[in-house]
Amino acid sequence: MSQEELQNFCRLYQIPASVHPRLPRPGDDASACSDRVTIFTQVHPLGLLRVMHFVIACTQIMFESFYVPAMSLYFQATLSMYASGRTTGIVLDIGDGMSQFVPVYEGHMLPHGPVRHNLGGRDLTLYLMKILLERGYVFNNAVEQEIARDIKEKLSYVALDYDQELETTRNSSSVEKNYELPDGQVIRIGAERFRCSEVLFEPYLNGMTFDGIHETLNNSIIKSYDMDIKRDLYSNIVLSGGSTMFPGFANRMEKEITALAPSSMKIKVVASPERKYNAWIGGSILASLSSFLSMWITKAEYDESGPSIILKNLS
Repeated sequence: MSQEELQNFCRLYQIPASVHPRLPRPGDDASACSDRVTIFTQVHPLGLLRVMHFVIACTQIMFESFYVPAMSLYFQATLSMYASGRTTGIVLDIGDGMSQFVPVYEGHMLPHGPVRHNLGGRDLTLYLMKILLERGYVFNNAVEQEIARDIKEKLSYVALDYDQELETTRNSSSVEKNYELPDGQVIRIGAERFRCSEVLFEPYLNGMTFDGIHETLNNSIIKSYDMDIKRDLYSNIVLSGGSTMFPGFANRMEKEITALAPSSMKIKVVASPERKYNAWIGGSILASLSSFLSMWITKAEYDESGPSIILKNLS
């Protein structure tokens, strides 16, 4: 499916541009979202991104409310790894609502390694709106927030050296770009272009207390006790998600991880041009394999064993 087809699909089925990261819990009323899910689930098996804490609830909702004939759950990070053509590495997935750091070894998530931060593209958009106030540009309502998001996606980038880039903007207007608003007004965007994305590396700029993405990723690798696994993770850092698409992001990550990692480690950051859709791409690769037929949990198996049957294909 092309990007344009995917966007048309989302509009046709009223799938919102961003979905709150909270997933279903046991006892949730599936009818609350049934008006959004109008795909022919009684005809097509449904593949879901696997999230351990909610698999039972998802299974119940899919089989009992949407009547899918079969389903299979997979970790989003594992699918992103498949999309990169690898089975071992660490996935840094930054979407609209959160950042995830997930080490994967031979196709399986490593225990105690995965970490999640409630920091994503939406937070960067809101921070951009905040710092644009310094120039007198006011973005208040939902429509204006979408404009700010568009500015972020079209003009923002990651500075290789944040302090040096700030100094450059004090003495030069070379980083300034024009942006035309829907009403035809043209505004100038300067240091805000890279100040916005810097929150990923320095969350304190936006009042957040957790570590930057480079420090969190490095700490996740350190949790692996086996030196050979650490070496494999450092050399296979897979970027995924729309908020890793900023120009300069991959180079900055490589620079920061190189500074943190032991000098004996080879650092490689894998940044596919299509990484915004890595989980979808990995899912399509997995579903195209002939062996995938044995990975489905069917309605008959569900009726016989109950929701816990889904645990048989979790590994």
